[in-house]
Amino acid sequence: MFVTDIRKDFYEVVANQRVALMVATDIDALCACKILQALFHCDHIQYTLVPVTGWQELCTAFLEHKEQFRYFVLINCGANVDLLEMLQPDDDSIFFICDTHRPVDVVNVYNDTQIKLLIKQDDDLDVPSYDDIFRDEEDEDGGDSGNESDEGSEPSEKRRRFDEAAIERRIERQRARREWEARRREILFDYEQYEYHGTSAAMMFFELAWVLTKDTKDMLWWAVIGLTDQWVHDKITHIKYVTDIATMQRHVSRHNHRNEDEENSLSIDCMRISFEYDLRLTLYQHWSLYESICNSCYTSCSFKLWTLNGQKKLQEYLADMGCAGFTLPLKQVKQKFNSMDVSIKENLREVIEESSNKYGMKDIRIQTFSVHFGFKNRFLASDMVHAASALLESAEKEESNTTDNFIKALDSLSRSNLERLHSGIDLAKRKLLAIQQTVASCLCTNLILSQGPFLYCYLLEGTPDVKLFSKPLALTLLCKYLLRAFVHSTRNKRCKLLPLIMAAPKDVEKGTVIVVGIPPESETSDKKNFFGRAFEKAAESTSSRTLHDHFDTSIIELKTEDRSKFLDALITLLS
Repeated sequence: MFVTDIRKDFYEVVANQRVALMVATDIDALCACKILQALFHCDHIQYTLVPVTGWQELCTAFLEHKEQFRYFVLINCGANVDLLEMLQPDDDSIFFICDTHRPVDVVNVYNDTQIKLLIKQDDDLDVPSYDDIFRDEEDEDGGDSGNESDEGSEPSEKRRRFDEAAIERRIERQRARREWEARRREILFDYEQYEYHGTSAAMMFFELAWVLTKDTKDMLWWAVIGLTDQWVHDKITHIKYVTDIATMQRHVSRHNHRNEDEENSLSIDCMRISFEYDLRLTLYQHWSLYESICNSCYTSCSFKLWTLNGQKKLQEYLADMGCAGFTLPLKQVKQKFNSMDVSIKENLREVIEESSNKYGMKDIRIQTFSVHFGFKNRFLASDMVHAASALLESAEKEESNTTDNFIKALDSLSRSNLERLHSGIDLAKRKLLAIQQTVASCLCTNLILSQGPFLYCYLLEGTPDVKLFSKPLALTLLCKYLLRAFVHSTRNKRCKLLPLIMAAPKDVEKGTVIVVGIPPESETSDKKNFFGRAFEKAAESTSSRTLHDHFDTSIIELKTEDRSKFLDALITLLS
């Protein structure tokens, strides 16, 4: 059931309990976790933190902790499956689920004893009504069996007519039940066929902190990062992003107004969050401007930098910026942003915006937030997302495991751990370079194939940085980048409207690949993804050996030798 009063029905319930906190491995979930941890520390609530990468880990973690805990908080996992069916908990276990995955499973919605959904009700949920999908079992025999005739064993005329009426009623009931079940299947199919995302979990927990009047600037910054994660990984529509940005902006104004004295003192450990229009140039303040333009999805695709003509266009663009009212030498463009002349940095955004408009990049600006830690450390919210994502999926050391990476990524979100954040930014730069090179390689070698109802690309074993793309966040980012680049480079109008499926080697020893499907590239896209259901049906119809373990249903693992029959089934299914 949906929790309407998050303070009374969630926080006050767990306030004097020990809580198991099960957190999915995505940046929004990490930010939500940081906010909840801060609240729990504030009120001395005991909790155990358990990172979970998929359904199997969630089940294992629950089995390990079900004896010690009665209350479980699930962040960005658990809403889109019948959780009680999956976990088989005792009757006294209570699950509080704050999850952005949609649609929410109908059994979770209508269970009012053990499932408590911390989910924004004004999201576009469209949950079917109870009567349309649940029905009380009726007695199969609807009438009195009648009495035997006193006279003898032969039934009377009255009894015969009674039996005929009872049979007719039973047939009518069975027909009505079949119609109801067919209608139910249709309603559930319409409700469950697309996967999409709702309001950020970090925003939900920040609202709780605000209701409790315990919200801090750190919590506000984490909520901003959680929302920005949804934008960076293309999980929500532009309208949803702008609407939620406006909500966050009001909180930022409130906090800045409340802490004007602190800001005026500019103490070395002060924190200042600002709403601003900034550039869609990834990590440009921690890189050179040139490298950022070359490795940002927006500019790279606009210029088609994988072509010689695109490289030439970039040089013209840089020259145009140099003519736009002040000198911008190539030397300045190619050196670290921090080392650029102050006079150039002051006007840089306006100059880039002016030149970008001439080159058709009218959306070079984006509404976002930045933070100042002390005097010199400034970060955009997207910088934090890229850094934490790179740490979360780091494969730098062979011995590093999911839990280690989770803790490092969690640490990088704290302002007391800037060293960790900077190491994440360095990893993120390497990841973006790898994505850019892989996109260029896929386009130049024609690795993207049209399969009829969708586009398909397979990264071969031995491709540079292929290990990096065995991770879901990195592969999804590559997939979105590649589709955008392909749409910019193809002349085939039909191909511009197609979704993309991408596969990369997952575990060579086990012979598995990771497969991700994303909806078509479009500014007006509703971000609804039908691949989750399609993958299930294709695997079922071909008996392909698949693992549907990820919380996003559009990401699966598949046996390498089953790849061709699985694809054939998808083509048939979606044609």
